[in-house]
Amino acid sequence: MASVISDKAEISPKAKIGNNCKIFPFVYIEDDVEIGDECIIFPFVSILNGTRMGKKNKVHQGSVIGALPQDFEFRGEKSECIIGDNNIIRENVVINRATHHGCQTVLGNDNVLMEGAHISHDTKVGNRCVFGYGTKIAGDCEIEDGVIFSSSVIENAKTRVGSGAMIQAGTTFSKDVPPYIICTKLVEFGGVNMQVAHEHGVDEKTLKHIANAYRLVFHGKTALFDAINQIEEQVPDGPFIRHIIEFLRNSKIGIITKM
Repeated sequence: MASVISDKAEISPKAKIGNNCKIFPFVYIEDDVEIGDECIIFPFVSILNGTRMGKKNKVHQGSVIGALPQDFEFRGEKSECIIGDNNIIRENVVINRATHHGCQTVLGNDNVLMEGAHISHDTKVGNRCVFGYGTKIAGDCEIEDGVIFSSSVIENAKTRVGSGAMIQAGTTFSKDVPPYIICTKLVEFGGVNMQVAHEHGVDEKTLKHIANAYRLVFHGKTALFDAINQIEEQVPDGPFIRHIIEFLRNSKIGIITKM
């Protein structure tokens, strides 16, 4: 089915628009843009050069996708902003494209970005994440699947958040947040995020193993390196435990504060 495009929208003839899209008045779309099938673009949205958008996305009023990176290293290079499928992008969201040639900012599938959220340059976001009102994600961050950011969270540059973690409202953090935990406003371990872990297929037995692993990390009186070794020695192996170990081992800036 052909797309329905308002004659009051300003769309470059070079842009590629998929089938069965609906584009409202006063939308602005630049040359080097690709939009997949069945997307809905509401009024006053700007979709800028380098954007590659998948299918069935809804982009609400005032959002800017593929905005120029807010990075002092940016020299006008050609880069990309990759948006997957089935994302809900609410009002006044900004997603920057990457800083350098050939690099990408990536938003996966089935994410929800609430009003005023901002995803900065070169950040990689997985699937099924929720970004609460006014949440700001700085450049070069990595966010795995199923992460929940409450409102007004600030994630500083080059940090990582593991799968199934939840960040409480008003939190600002500059260290990595491991998988399946709650990060409190004091930027410390607030326990295992059991509800989201269940949604990720973690059974009760494995939840106990995860809790034991984090007891060694956050309640132990050892360095992170030694805590990882203790997890390997004392906690039964499994895919979720291996994911936690890999995440901790790959942390280059350290993890959030112990209790």
